[in-house]
Amino acid sequence: MVAQNPLFHGRWTMKRFNATVINDIWPEVLFFTLIATMVTLVSKMTPHQLVIPSGLLTVLGTVLGLVISFRTSSAYERYQDGRKMWTNIVTVSKNLAMMFWVHVPSERTIEGLSTEKATLQGVIEKKTMINLIQAFSVSVKHFLRGEPGVYYQDLYPLICFLPRYANADGAHAEEDKLPLWSASDDIEKAYKRKEKNPRAAQDTLGHHPQRTVSLPTGHARGETLVDDSKSEASWFRSLSKNGNTAGRSARRKTFDPEKVLPEVDSRHPLKPARNPPVASLYDYIPLLRIFKWVVRTLLRRAKPQHEIDARLKKKKLDQVESNVPMEICLVLSSYTAFLMQQNLLQPSIATGVTNNITSLQDTLSNLERIRNTPLPFAYQAHLRMSLWLYLLFLPFQIYGTFGYITIPGTAFASFLLLGFLEIGQEIENPFNYDLNDLDLDHFCLSIQRELHEITAYTHPDPSTFIFSPWNHPFAPSDRRSAADLIHGPTYSLPHPKDGPEAGLASIRRTLVNSWREVDRETRHT
Repeated sequence: MVAQNPLFHGRWTMKRFNATVINDIWPEVLFFTLIATMVTLVSKMTPHQLVIPSGLLTVLGTVLGLVISFRTSSAYERYQDGRKMWTNIVTVSKNLAMMFWVHVPSERTIEGLSTEKATLQGVIEKKTMINLIQAFSVSVKHFLRGEPGVYYQDLYPLICFLPRYANADGAHAEEDKLPLWSASDDIEKAYKRKEKNPRAAQDTLGHHPQRTVSLPTGHARGETLVDDSKSEASWFRSLSKNGNTAGRSARRKTFDPEKVLPEVDSRHPLKPARNPPVASLYDYIPLLRIFKWVVRTLLRRAKPQHEIDARLKKKKLDQVESNVPMEICLVLSSYTAFLMQQNLLQPSIATGVTNNITSLQDTLSNLERIRNTPLPFAYQAHLRMSLWLYLLFLPFQIYGTFGYITIPGTAFASFLLLGFLEIGQEIENPFNYDLNDLDLDHFCLSIQRELHEITAYTHPDPSTFIFSPWNHPFAPSDRRSAADLIHGPTYSLPHPKDGPEAGLASIRRTLVNSWREVDRETRHT
């Protein structure tokens, strides 16, 4: 089957146009085209011939082409590595879920509980751990996109029940708060410090919360969680009353996978599961960034030095580290240790579970390596400056041969070379929201669907479905059902050529005949 041409498949939108590199390279292409136009017009209309020997053109062009090809291929290799790592997350998540769901027994004996209640407790326990496996992929998605913390619509409902304090049975002091929640709360406080007005807060959070904003009291552990964001909560509630909330009701008509998640309370407004940056005028006209940089530099110089130092110090305080995926792996490892201590997991299966959790951590480290290790700045800067110099001198070298064709020729050469260079930079970090990036949301939703499919498995007794009239195990040589075979007399070939024959020898002959018939009928001649 021939693959569809992406240029003519689907409807073209501005987002799809931004996925090309045209909007990134057109100022440079225009600049070099104007240089070629100047060279051509001066050489044609004046006695001055702006021509230089073209001896270096072939040599430098070949070398530059090879370097750009290496730059693009190395970036694509990172893209492919990212895809392989996510394939590994999908595979390991399913393996872990199958091991927990199938090999960890639900029927247990718990003192003080009836058999039915104990079984229910075991099922809840396993399903909760499988939800944490789903939360791992979601947390990796936010981690790679530079979205710290846990207060997201697709992540917080899956992990909100995890312990918040080191002393679960004692007083809940802020000093006892565990790293997962301490870092996330500090990040939310940093958001509040940065925003001075509700409109700015709305732009930063990207949406209004889809869940309630006050924490429940009277948990099963007798834990009472104090809401420290009452002013922010009241602001969001006032927006909801005024009808300004772009909430879930507006999204149900199209695509809202978060509605299948639990409805839980949160002490902080939950940020959206997908919050791509809004394209601005600077994305379509990159030249304007120069003026933005000049204005910002002038304003910075106009500020007193003590204000600049205070701002830098505050910025350092706002940089909070939060490794949510690692915290989830710790919980899964702790659960595995609990199963082994309670003799609820066979040693061989426990080894497989441990290996899969180790694989998740290894995959996370590889993804972090891809995200945080760009090509060296010196290499990228030198390559771009070399390409600019090559394109700058290109019209001077080809004018003597091409004449007026120098103008479109330079435009095409700059479009081609700058495009490949920009593509390498575009796919170097494949974890963002562009159409050229990996669809991390699709991977996470796919894991979610498959984990729910695994937990729908009911552990049936094999005898209830194997010996069924629907099962024809020996076809095509013997088309009798398993029910007919098991309830009939001693097995014999259905149509023996050398007289009746029964027992294991006839079963083996049936299997050989099935192989021979399948081999003959399935070969294309």
